[in-house]
Amino acid sequence: MQNPPQTPITEPAKQLPELFQLLQPHLKALDAFLMEQISQFEPEIREHAAYSIDTGGKRIRPSLIFFSGWQNDGQVDEKLVRLAAVVETVHLATLVHDDIMDEADIRRNRATVAKKYNNATAVLLGDALFSHAVYLATQFPTNEVCRDIAVSMRQVCTGEILQTMQRGDPDLDMATYFRVIDLKTAELFRVSCHLGARLAGFEDSYVQAAGAFGRHLGIAYQIYDDMTDLFGSQEKIGKTLGTDIATGKPTMPLILMRDRLPDDQAQLLRDSLSGKIEADVPHWLEKLREMGIFEEVRQAIFDEITKGRDAIAPFQNNSSAPYLRTISDLLWNQVAAL
Repeated sequence: MQNPPQTPITEPAKQLPELFQLLQPHLKALDAFLMEQISQFEPEIREHAAYSIDTGGKRIRPSLIFFSGWQNDGQVDEKLVRLAAVVETVHLATLVHDDIMDEADIRRNRATVAKKYNNATAVLLGDALFSHAVYLATQFPTNEVCRDIAVSMRQVCTGEILQTMQRGDPDLDMATYFRVIDLKTAELFRVSCHLGARLAGFEDSYVQAAGAFGRHLGIAYQIYDDMTDLFGSQEKIGKTLGTDIATGKPTMPLILMRDRLPDDQAQLLRDSLSGKIEADVPHWLEKLREMGIFEEVRQAIFDEITKGRDAIAPFQNNSSAPYLRTISDLLWNQVAAL
């Protein structure tokens, strides 16, 4: 791996307020569209749907859609708004299911759907959200959107199934870890960029490059998310910390630590991840810091961002590419500032 930068990249960050300003009309249109969808659910579950379709999230995938399909006039494109609603609804459904499996109580600084209602209701509500996303995808004049979204949903679910099957596996290897995050996270990033560029009418070579950018950014983002579960602050990220250790989900930091611990400590971690003993979360968090795992994980994120940037580098004259690059700058700066 390359050596990590000694200081955060600061120049691109100056563009970020302007970037967010550009997105505001598009995100407002998306929020309005999503709120309209609540009335499409049966009356008995509209309250539940409204709680799930929260407008307080980061909206990363919609932002990727809007910028991958960005035209020079910057006008709100109804096709992209609808696509963003499809992908965001799929994403919200996965969060509802994720929080059940992770036994998490907090998401975005409030009770998870499972905590507020119950696990059974949350499972079925996630299914209802998936179904509505497919319904919205059928509203496009081309079947490519519905087909690609359906395949992406299947891959996301496959990734979640693999992760569930491997939960508690103390010997999970790094290749399998990357396979899971490619399916469960990077796929929605990829399809967001791919379809955003496609609906904007860009040439096929750029559509493919945008998809590759999204995939690498998605991998980087999931590694970052896994890292914040172990190195972050619950107040800052708004969700329960240490759940990956407590629920036996090996992530990159834990895999690296396991392979470098002395045999007796490595076995203790294996027993914790497999559920043979109760995990001493504070102990393992301290070990991660002591062993310098943070820097290596951070560099892995930088490497994935660089691969994504390289994919769109030949297309800098495209109206979309510079905005995608700046989104990658945002993640780069977040990681570099940790």
